Amino acid sequence: MAVRTQDARRERTRGRRTAGAVLAALLLAPACAAPGDTATGLTVQEVGAALDRRATALMEHDTAAYLAALDPRATSFRAAQRTELRNLADVPLESWAYEVKGVSGEGAGRVTAQVELRYRFKGYDKEPMSSSRTVELVRRGDGGSWYISADRAADGSPEQLWQQGDVEVVRGTHSLVLGVGRRPAELRRIADTADGAVPAVDEAWPEPWTERVVVLVPETVEDMAGLLDSPTASYRGIAAVTTGEVGGGGRAPADRVIVNPQAYGMLGDFGQRVVLTHESTHVATRAHTSAATPVWLSEGFADLAAYRQESRTAQEIAPELTEAVRSGDLPAELPADEDFGFGGDAEGLSRAYESGWLACELIARDWGDEALVAFYKAVGSRSERDGAVEHAMQSVLGTTPQDFTARWREYLSDRLG
Repeated sequence: MAVRTQDARRERTRGRRTAGAVLAALLLAPACAAPGDTATGLTVQEVGAALDRRATALMEHDTAAYLAALDPRATSFRAAQRTELRNLADVPLESWAYEVKGVSGEGAGRVTAQVELRYRFKGYDKEPMSSSRTVELVRRGDGGSWYISADRAADGSPEQLWQQGDVEVVRGTHSLVLGVGRRPAELRRIADTADGAVPAVDEAWPEPWTERVVVLVPETVEDMAGLLDSPTASYRGIAAVTTGEVGGGGRAPADRVIVNPQAYGMLGDFGQRVVLTHESTHVATRAHTSAATPVWLSEGFADLAAYRQESRTAQEIAPELTEAVRSGDLPAELPADEDFGFGGDAEGLSRAYESGWLACELIARDWGDEALVAFYKAVGSRSERDGAVEHAMQSVLGTTPQDFTARWREYLSDRLG
């Protein structure tokens, strides 16, 4: 395919933390100030109370109460927040809560709070999505109440879809599609394709998962980059990405499939099916994907799930690798993680995906589908890369990386030569 998909593995912003914590209640009690913060515990509690009032008003769709939590002198901020609240009107929220991570500064009645926003979509998220925010507050009035005067994404954190415009919501059997600036008919087609992807994923991945997919469709590729906090150039040829925190504890983090409407729209029915099945596979396997999982395995498995019900030949699916093999340029090793990077050589990126797909296809052919799933889980159960693949190959497949690589190279020659 000319337009590739890629899982957004955003290690630099999310670290290796467990993917979300269960939200026990709608309103979270404010956390203590982090070490080194200059604000008092009382200030932290007051800031938390102001954010709690805002969260309650948002969940109750109470515009007056929502605006009442904002600084009455911050005219432009209040106008922007009114618009943002209106943009959220149709979004099916189950919960929305803030946790204060730390508060600094008390000069002249102003503080800056580092806050974690956690929210869930009703019927789709078992775990909350999280967003790091920087919130500024001021003390006003005779009672000295705190009011929110600014709220922005923290450094390294992406925008939210409702900050880009009015959110249109389309529900499918297995999907929830949220779009900004896109026609409802387009969103409905995406929902239908995502609905078809879920049974296809079930065929490849028999482990329990939510069987629900949330798809975000921004207006432009620039807006897509904003949702990923990444350069626009990285995504111009990418049809979709999946965001989420890798885990290894068998939990189901709240993932989002983000579609590039321009690149996705250039694909035919076949390409769109492959894209959304591939990305939905990442949603299904996320809880068993960890820092130990090589990209060739996660991307190769997703491609295997996407292509297994299609009638295309191996040469049609893997044209770049076919050309390389037939010209005598047989890969010496399985692709490294960096071979899947954004913004690199397009042909090399295609060969990396095709190589990972055929490696997973080889495991399924020679060891069986159940062994492939067991191998994936065994690798993902480790927290670090060192030794994870070697151990899983030995314990599950009864082979070594060296022997598997030799077998894979022979398979490429037979399959594509």
